[in-house]
Amino acid sequence: VVSPMAMYSCKDGVPGDFHLVHLGARAMGGAGLVMVEMTCVSPEARITPGCPGMWNDTQAAAFKRIVDFVHTNSDAKIGIQLGHAGRKASTRVSWEGTDLPLLEDNWPIVSASALPYIEGVSQVPQAMTHEQMDEVLDEFVVSTRRVLAAGFDLLELHCAHGYLLSSFISPLTNLRTDEYGGSLENRLRYPLAIFRAMRKVWPEHLPMSVRISAHDWVEGGITPDDAVEIARYFKEAGVDLVDCSSGQVSKAEHPVYGRMFQTPFSDRVRNEAGVSTMAVGAIFDADHVNSIIASGRADLCALARPHLADAAWTLRESARIGYTNVAWPKQYFPAKRQLETNFERAAAYAQSMGK
Repeated sequence: VVSPMAMYSCKDGVPGDFHLVHLGARAMGGAGLVMVEMTCVSPEARITPGCPGMWNDTQAAAFKRIVDFVHTNSDAKIGIQLGHAGRKASTRVSWEGTDLPLLEDNWPIVSASALPYIEGVSQVPQAMTHEQMDEVLDEFVVSTRRVLAAGFDLLELHCAHGYLLSSFISPLTNLRTDEYGGSLENRLRYPLAIFRAMRKVWPEHLPMSVRISAHDWVEGGITPDDAVEIARYFKEAGVDLVDCSSGQVSKAEHPVYGRMFQTPFSDRVRNEAGVSTMAVGAIFDADHVNSIIASGRADLCALARPHLADAAWTLRESARIGYTNVAWPKQYFPAKRQLETNFERAAAYAQSMGK
C-alpha cells in the first residue's frame, strides 16, 4: 500500500497534474492500493493552503480524472482519506516550516478543547460548540458522497495524528466536561458519530477504514491498551480495517523509533479486537512486509518514504526477491526482464564468491 502522504501541492483544494503523475506512477509501479493524502471536508479543515479538498464538485471532478487513470492503466485500487486538521490547521506548507502558522491570511481553527498544538507558537483553537460539531459532521457526509461519485475503491476516516477527531479521542487534548469528554466512550462519541454517518452513505460492498494513533507516547495519553478498545468501538460501528499509526498528538511525545516500530500496535488490534489492520511506520523492504503478513500481525502494509524515493518500489522489490509473477505495465515490460536478470546475475555472483 502507498501510505497517504501530504504533498501540499493543490490550489484551492484541487488536485492537478502533480497528483495525477504522483499517484498514477505509484499505481503503475505495482502497488496494490494507492492512498490519497488527507483530503479536507472544508477550506477551514485544511492543514495548509496546499492541501486537497472534497468540498466542491470541481475537486471531485479532478479526483475522478486521477481515479479513472489508475483504474485504466493499472491493476491497483485507489483510496482516499477524509479528515479535518482541527488545531493543526492554517499552517505553512512543510518546506516553509512544518506546523508554523501562516504569515498572513490565517483562518479560525477549532478543536475539542482550546489548547494550542505548540504553546506560544500555534494559534489557540476554539473549543467546538455542538452547532459546529453538527456542521462538520454534515461536511464529512457531503464529502463522502463526492468520494463515491469520483469512483474511489476505499474510504478512510482520519482519526489520528492530533487532527480534529484525534483531538476528541486523546485525553491530552480533550478537556471537555460535556458528553464528549471524560471517559474513552465519551471521547469517542463524536468521531464515531461521524464514522456512522459516513458509513450510512458509503456502500456496504466498499471497504471503509479508520486511521488511529495507537499510542500518544506521552504519559496520560492514549496507550496500546486503549487502541484495542478504540478498535472495538469502530468495529461495532462497521469499520472494515484499522490503520494503526501513532503519535503526532503532542509535542511532548517521546516515540521509541525503530524498524517496524508501530507494527506491534497493529498486531494487538488485529488479534485482540478481531478486526483487520494495516501496519505502517518504518517498513522498508519486502522482507519486512512478508514477515508482518505471514506472522498474522497485519492484513496490509503501508509504506510511505520508500514509495516517495521509488515509484516502482513494489515492482523492484518483487524482482529482487525473485517473484516474477507480477503484472507490469505493457509499456515497461522490457525493463521487467532486465531487472530480473540483473538480480539473478547478482545472486549467482554472490553465490560463486561464497564458495
